[in-house]
Amino acid sequence: MNTVKYEDIHFVDAAEPVWNYSIFTEDDIRNFQQGTHYSLYEVFGNKEIEVLNTKGTYFAVWAPNATAVSVIGYFNKWDIKAHPLKVKLDSSGIWEGFIPNIHKGEAYKYHITGFQGMELDKGDPFAHYWEKRPFTASIIWPSDYQWKDAEWMKVRKEHNSLNAPYSVYEVHLASWMRPDKNDEETYHTYGQIADRMVPYVKDMGFTHVEFMPIMEHPFDGSWGYQGTGFFAPTSRFGEPQDFAYLVERFHEAGIGVLLDWVPSHFPYDMHGLFMFDGTHTYEYADMRKGYHPDWNSYIFNYKRGEVKSFLISSARFWMDQFHIDGLRVDAVSSMLRLDYSRNAGQWEPNEYGGNGNIEAIAFIKDLNETLFRDFPDIQTIAEEATDWPGISKPTFQGGLGFGMKWMMGWMHDTLDFFKMDPIFRKFHQNKFSFSMMYFYDENFMLPLSHDEVVHGKSPMIYKMPGDEWQKFANLRLLYSYMFTHPGGKLLFMGNEFAATNEWNYKSELQWELLDHVSHGGLKYCIKKLNELYKNEPAMYENQFSPDGFEWVDLEHRNESIAVYKRKGKDPKDDLVILLNFTPLVRNNWEVYVYGKQNWVEKFNSDHKEFWGTGDVFNPNIVAELIDKETEQYKLYIHLPALSAVVIG
Repeated sequence: MNTVKYEDIHFVDAAEPVWNYSIFTEDDIRNFQQGTHYSLYEVFGNKEIEVLNTKGTYFAVWAPNATAVSVIGYFNKWDIKAHPLKVKLDSSGIWEGFIPNIHKGEAYKYHITGFQGMELDKGDPFAHYWEKRPFTASIIWPSDYQWKDAEWMKVRKEHNSLNAPYSVYEVHLASWMRPDKNDEETYHTYGQIADRMVPYVKDMGFTHVEFMPIMEHPFDGSWGYQGTGFFAPTSRFGEPQDFAYLVERFHEAGIGVLLDWVPSHFPYDMHGLFMFDGTHTYEYADMRKGYHPDWNSYIFNYKRGEVKSFLISSARFWMDQFHIDGLRVDAVSSMLRLDYSRNAGQWEPNEYGGNGNIEAIAFIKDLNETLFRDFPDIQTIAEEATDWPGISKPTFQGGLGFGMKWMMGWMHDTLDFFKMDPIFRKFHQNKFSFSMMYFYDENFMLPLSHDEVVHGKSPMIYKMPGDEWQKFANLRLLYSYMFTHPGGKLLFMGNEFAATNEWNYKSELQWELLDHVSHGGLKYCIKKLNELYKNEPAMYENQFSPDGFEWVDLEHRNESIAVYKRKGKDPKDDLVILLNFTPLVRNNWEVYVYGKQNWVEKFNSDHKEFWGTGDVFNPNIVAELIDKETEQYKLYIHLPALSAVVIG
């Protein structure tokens, strides 16, 4: 149900009182206030229950500075006097009550008389379902679902392990594919998305999908990052159970589902969290901490126990109710630093004189400890773009406790390097090789995300130099480098087939490009890279260990050729990767290796099926014994122009 038809509404007799009823225990309230209640969705929001043999709905909302709260909706003609809630007499600020004879599907809001008599109509922060925008009411709706993904849940720990392949396809659900690509108001349902996307992602070989925020949000142009419904999948594509079905379909295909989750800020839409009871309820009151200048939004008050309980409950909700396999936590840098995007005088140091937000740091640690305690087989991934130490180290080692961190430095250096004309790359080899100098500081994921193909940054294919053939060869080389570099991988939708337009959330991907052999070839190249990543133990077994990587040759800077080894637990599984960053063919390129005599070509980015030339390859690799005692061999490898060759 996306909208409610007025003529279909069931009206409750306005004279029927709200029953004084509570499901809160003393422990619930104490933990809520102390920031240690991590399942608030079980007590707050709307609950269809039966009281004294009468069916109806229980409501509970936190509005500590309100002087009156009532439930309004179509069912009582939005009469603010019809159904007032009672405030608990324990200074918790919780307003609650049971309204008989209203049920699933009814739209409602809370009318709040707040600080200094301010009158506010607010959606329910704990609602599981909202009206489709531009309507802004919450809807009585359960999040129950009869799951059939038990087989996945038994084994997903293996898929989320740090020593397993982790290849993520990042998706914006609305614009991946539309019924009408020229009409931004058309959407496929969650079920239709499942029918189209699940087989596509499975065929491409990705291990996970990551959905840009699907939590309810009012403005499409925020891409979901300005959220109002932290416990509700957006109604744009259907009901909560339909979203559960989409997740289940991915699980049945052996694919994990990650969600972007935004605990860093929220918008000022008046039906949302901002000034919820007429005061700064969820956000810091001091705008030096409470206002985000970059996004014109407001920052959660991580010091307040009730807010901390709210946020960690939101994170747990998606794991508990929707079997989500991990969260990519947005804008962690902005949470950690009091001076983030602020000039001198616009921020106040913490009690120790530093720039760290102490309560945000504590919140993040508690978040990760709680999630990994309750769901040890999931992952949390930080989008954090600074050199803050220990992002992905355990909290008992002084870290923040994330499982992985986006490697933003690798992304920037790699794109800078590949944008260069190949003739200049020999002067900038350090930009290419620098990532391994600090790779082991964190558990890194290599991201080529939506942020790199918007706002005038150009699509991936047009970042590459040269004519059309060289652009595609360079992009295949870049992706080959990405997939053979240690760490997890993330690729934004459309990057896999070289979209020629920047991403536009109002349209859909340029699927028609796949009619061209160049774009189809690149897509096939990504599929084969995913196969290489998943099928070769050396690519993932030690991907976060120094034992998994070794430079073989960085001494041919003038030729712009780099060689490195990826190593598994068994030396027989070792791979050697050769990258040729110039448009010159290098025949019989000499490479020195140890311990293994017989090598075969496993991958060649110049393969004809990738829209390469297909005429430079290695059917028989000659190995010449150099030193019998050390088992050193010299190999002769043919390197195509602008290419990657993987041997094993």
